[in-house]
Amino acid sequence: MSELNNNINIQDIEDGNNQQDFYTNFKEKLIAVEQFPSLYKFKFIVKADLEKIEQVKQVFTHASTKYAEKESSGGKYKSITVETFVNNADEVIDYYKQVSTIESVIML
Repeated sequence: MSELNNNINIQDIEDGNNQQDFYTNFKEKLIAVEQFPSLYKFKFIVKADLEKIEQVKQVFTHASTKYAEKESSGGKYKSITVETFVNNADEVIDYYKQVSTIESVIML
């Protein structure tokens, strides 16, 4: 997978309890550390539910998309790493917004 990703952790972005501020801050950080267009790596934790996993995968439709899954030691959760081509920071944010509508998905 891509070596360019500097691993911005979505939990580390300050939002002041305001979604708009969160996405503004996140976009600024993406632009500062990423080179676009590029392959971007997304990471999620999902309950080990095939329907939820498929819902996450359906968000990413670009032909370049690759998936890696790893089950938790107890088998209750799966981590999903998705690498896909993005043109800019707005596309990254759009993907995160789409996945955020899926119940029980934790974005990393």
